[in-house]
Amino acid sequence: MNSFLIVTVLFISAFVAGLTVFFVKKDNTSLLKLILSFSGAYLFSITVLHLIPHAYLSHTTSPQIIGIYILGGFLFQLILEQFSQGIEHGHIHHHNHSVFPVGIMISLCLHAFLEGMPLAAGHQSELVFGIAIHHIPAAFALGSLLINTHLSRTKICLFIFLFAAMTPLGFITSKGISEGEIGNIAKYFDKIMAIVIGIFLHISTTILFESGSADHHKFNRKKLIAVLLGILVSLFNFLFDSHGHNHEGQDVQHIEQHDHESSHDHVH
Repeated sequence: MNSFLIVTVLFISAFVAGLTVFFVKKDNTSLLKLILSFSGAYLFSITVLHLIPHAYLSHTTSPQIIGIYILGGFLFQLILEQFSQGIEHGHIHHHNHSVFPVGIMISLCLHAFLEGMPLAAGHQSELVFGIAIHHIPAAFALGSLLINTHLSRTKICLFIFLFAAMTPLGFITSKGISEGEIGNIAKYFDKIMAIVIGIFLHISTTILFESGSADHHKFNRKKLIAVLLGILVSLFNFLFDSHGHNHEGQDVQHIEQHDHESSHDHVH
């Protein structure tokens, strides 16, 4: 994926999802719960199938240190939720707020900015779509929270725009620093990825256990279907990606073999 497409997908998914709060009934949350179940399963699957192996195979940081950063990301998300009140995984709070929720907005934007940073290490399409899907219920929950304040529609749209722009901004900032070789940020990408892995593990497992019913440990049929779809989509991406890498490896091997034969013939 090129940079423009990455920025477009990340921004549009969050911004449009946030704006739908003006057109959807506040008490109609059944569809949102299904989207949450799908996104939770998809996030968990791509984390296990793609992100964790990628972090441990980077060969720039020892596996023990990667594990510490993953644990740190998990704990960091736990701390953020003390301020965001769980909006990252679609928790909608219906009580009225007389003042603007500054802590929620700051923690949510920090969370989104951090998620965009490891994308500069390589255009992982799975991570891009995982973040985009995950931000749909988060943006909707943020819009639902803001609409219960005394803010005008214009200001609500501006704050949704700000949240939607944070992940693309994190990607652009990280990419700009990397290309400018300021601080040599490239050698920290695997650590940043490990932190995002920890965040995703916390968010995805929380979604899977809390969405769908009043009894958080009960799986209803619709939720089970949504979870299975999320896993199947991630598996399809995993198989397709692995197939592409195998072809690339074969091409490289053929090129190296051809070069070796050419060198051998030249010597003769």
